[in-house]
Amino acid sequence: MSSDLPFHNMCLLTCVGVAAIAGFYLGRGARKIKLPSILGYMLVGIIFGPSLLNMFNESALERLSFITQIALGFVAFSIGSELSLSSLKRLGPGIISIILAESFAAFIVVSIAVYLLTRDLPVAIVFGAVAPASAPAGTVAVIREYKAKGSLTKALYAVVGFDDGLAIIIFGFAAAVAKTLLIHQAGGQSGGFASVIAAPAGEIALSLIVGGIIGFVFCLMVRKLHNPGDIIIVVFGAILLGTGLSARWNLSLILTNMVIGFTLANTRREALVHRVTSPIMDFMPLMFVLFFCLAGAHMQLSALPKLGLLGGIYIIARTVGLVGGARLGAMVGHVEPKIKKYIGLGILSQAGVAIGLSLIIKHEFEALSTEYNLPYAAGIGASVLTTITATCVFFEIVGPILTKIALKKAGEIPAEN
Repeated sequence: MSSDLPFHNMCLLTCVGVAAIAGFYLGRGARKIKLPSILGYMLVGIIFGPSLLNMFNESALERLSFITQIALGFVAFSIGSELSLSSLKRLGPGIISIILAESFAAFIVVSIAVYLLTRDLPVAIVFGAVAPASAPAGTVAVIREYKAKGSLTKALYAVVGFDDGLAIIIFGFAAAVAKTLLIHQAGGQSGGFASVIAAPAGEIALSLIVGGIIGFVFCLMVRKLHNPGDIIIVVFGAILLGTGLSARWNLSLILTNMVIGFTLANTRREALVHRVTSPIMDFMPLMFVLFFCLAGAHMQLSALPKLGLLGGIYIIARTVGLVGGARLGAMVGHVEPKIKKYIGLGILSQAGVAIGLSLIIKHEFEALSTEYNLPYAAGIGASVLTTITATCVFFEIVGPILTKIALKKAGEIPAEN
């Protein structure tokens, strides 16, 4: 039987199909032992990935990266559609204080802990710079799976939605400081602090602008649509557009697509927002199966033995910083008790964004090493990438479990779940 697809692409599609089915059933198995389904999905990815069967090798994962990007686009859009300003006002200014406190606390606590271990300020600052980045997909997947509803759920949507933007800002400043310190150690002249932080600031600003423009046009297009099939086509197109432009212009696809959903939630009536978002609920489980299978395939089990003392310190310090910072922010913001007690447990997941930031560190520090004859800088970049990759395996497994525990203790998971 002839086909236009090359044989290796046919094999890749076969693997994706098998992984989706296997992930579905292992996800159901995880539910039966009171664990989030996404752990079953990730287990399939680990089995199929380079760590074991190598059916999804690095080349295959590169070709399938568009699936991960589309899934993240849907996650970001769904977060934005939950962030109506009226509901955020009801939660109060405490949400802002939580976002600020948990992000800066993670940066400060990790930086101090790593410095006490290494006595190396640039290394400490770089690890601290990566710590605030979270993985909203894990938190949102648990919320959707267990149909959680309530004030803690709303607060989690807001925190995981907005803290990535703040994390990028913190990273831009901190990485600039670390690079300046290394350059001065080498006796060279840096390009200036402002020039280094201009890139992340521009990335965030342009992400918000592009997302706002697409969101405005999207709202005009869907306002007269009633058929769920028609709506999902327009939603899919808007998310693909936002994701594609983000990739083309090196923007944050999470922020861009979140602003599209945010524009919908805050410029249209609640009935229209519900009409647009309802069809997505039927589509999201497939996105989660594919996304977390591929996320599992990216996990290198061989990296775990390399964790060592530095990785252990990073895990402990990041956990203390996020949980403690969230609680401090909640106390300052006077939020309700269950948010104060449990929100820190729901924001620990860390994956794609953190690994992306560590890759930036690796590339920029390698360039620094060549330009200023600093082989030590290249070593820092390699160390950050290895450690963050290994610790993300831990956080992606533990994070969803703790999110479920938090939602259950807060009484926001319905009894039937």
